[in-house]
Amino acid sequence: MHALILHADHLLTMDADNTIVSDATVLIGDDGSISAVGKAADLLVQHPTIPVKRLKDRLLMPGLINTHAHSGLLRGTAEGLPVWDWLQQYIDPMHRVVNAHEARIASQLCYAEALLSGTTTIVDMWRFMHGSAQAASDLGIRAVLVPYVAEHPEHNYFETLDANEALIQEWHGGANGRINVWVGLEHMFYATPSAWTRAIDISQRYRVGFHTHSNESRFDVEETQRRYGVRPIQALERFGLLDAPHVLLAHGVWLSDEEIDILARRGIGVAHNPVSNMKLASGAAPVEALLAAGVPVGLGTDGEKENNNLDMFEEMKTASLLAKLSMLDASALGAWPVCRMATIGGARALGLDAQIGSIEAGKQADLIAVRTDTPRMTPLLGGADGNLHHNLVHAVQGGDVTMTMVAGRIVVDDGRLCTGDLPSLIDEVNRAVPDLFRRRAQWLREHGTVDALRA
Repeated sequence: MHALILHADHLLTMDADNTIVSDATVLIGDDGSISAVGKAADLLVQHPTIPVKRLKDRLLMPGLINTHAHSGLLRGTAEGLPVWDWLQQYIDPMHRVVNAHEARIASQLCYAEALLSGTTTIVDMWRFMHGSAQAASDLGIRAVLVPYVAEHPEHNYFETLDANEALIQEWHGGANGRINVWVGLEHMFYATPSAWTRAIDISQRYRVGFHTHSNESRFDVEETQRRYGVRPIQALERFGLLDAPHVLLAHGVWLSDEEIDILARRGIGVAHNPVSNMKLASGAAPVEALLAAGVPVGLGTDGEKENNNLDMFEEMKTASLLAKLSMLDASALGAWPVCRMATIGGARALGLDAQIGSIEAGKQADLIAVRTDTPRMTPLLGGADGNLHHNLVHAVQGGDVTMTMVAGRIVVDDGRLCTGDLPSLIDEVNRAVPDLFRRRAQWLREHGTVDALRA
């Protein structure tokens, strides 16, 4: 890797002041980190021998951070059910029959889609994740890998804590630090008390994060109260599941004020998934209340099956609109808070804000270039009082990303994936999926749907 200067018409830093720079340059060091940020008139003169990549009619901004996703191969085939019925009808039977090859190509496809639409960091909860780690290493994405663990006699068809620990040992810190491996539980219901204890013991021993779903639906809250006599966050705290070095909870839709206070007090991150929560009719998370309490909140797409795409720009727009609609307040969750949730806020929710999330000297060079010469970005008014951030949230689409850089390496250039053969991958997925669906259908014919959660 060699030093490089990126020169764009506009730069959105996402620093503490949301600084915007026109005719801007970013100096990338040969170690893949950001060495300097400033006006082209200054940096180009100071470093006349360093190659320059001119990004005309482009805006540079930090790469987007997807704080909750699931690789998968069910896009467009798991529709029309609320979350717990949806799990039993479509998702859990798939987990019973999916194999390592299918899991690997699912991750390859999802990571390629993420990079092409401007995501540089993804939190992926999935299966057979040695293949996911290899896919992340090959394609160049930054990844937090969280095995889909279930340790319960009625849910013995997911990953195990043994597999989770083995993945930590092999891949945590891999790909020159781009890959982190955390401890994961599909849900507190999918594990026994001894498994809860071991999950946090592993997290503490290896100093890695812990990730699970919580407060996603009314059923989630009601069932937790029935089983344990308290709400989900209170149960997680009671059983020690918030004692990991870092904790990220997905969804947080049905949170009480007391639960928000616990999250704020303990610095627990929340991944907000507005498209998934709308599609599965789960509800609207109290994002404004979480942010006001100081809870670190990032954005997530959730999986391809509960969203149908991994476009974080769409997620940004939906987050803003859902907050306005649910609160009946047109001023709710404006463009700047949403931009921060997708970048530096997501980094904070992951405990990685010292490394990624903003374009500042010393941080990793995780950057994207967005077209400004489109009708969607027109008119474009620069400066702190302009409309650049509003256009990014409410108008831009993932297809407007033309360059994606992770750790100083360009992995998407001119809208093309540089690190993989996308057409061949799409062909491989299309060849593999019919057999996965055949095996799932066979299992359902033999066993019917899973109904253990309501037992």
